[in-house]
Amino acid sequence: MVITITDKAADQVKEMMQGEEEGVRLRFGIKGGGCSGLSYSLGFEHDVNDDLDNMYDINGIPVVIFNQDEPIIEGTTIDYKQNMMGGGFAIENPNAIVSCGCGSSFKAKNREGTPENC
Repeated sequence: MVITITDKAADQVKEMMQGEEEGVRLRFGIKGGGCSGLSYSLGFEHDVNDDLDNMYDINGIPVVIFNQDEPIIEGTTIDYKQNMMGGGFAIENPNAIVSCGCGSSFKAKNREGTPENC
């Protein structure tokens, strides 16, 4: 499997999907930016491009991943963590060689991205 979505994260995503239109999918990928050069992108998507996207069923969730992002996110785990400050998704990517302090920006060996100010 390209990525893993933990049970806690899957429960949270499924709950969030209940408020969305029929046929929505979770899109996970990367984009340029953040203080380390790349940032994660996680959101809901209706449109899928069969030539550019790969579709998966991961822990009961329909997931879309842009095929060019797969080598950089291969082996990534998406979890949901709750603490006294609230809850949020935590992403652990074994391909990240540098991560910023906030944890949402990273640099990969094969793709550095474009760093921006935090």
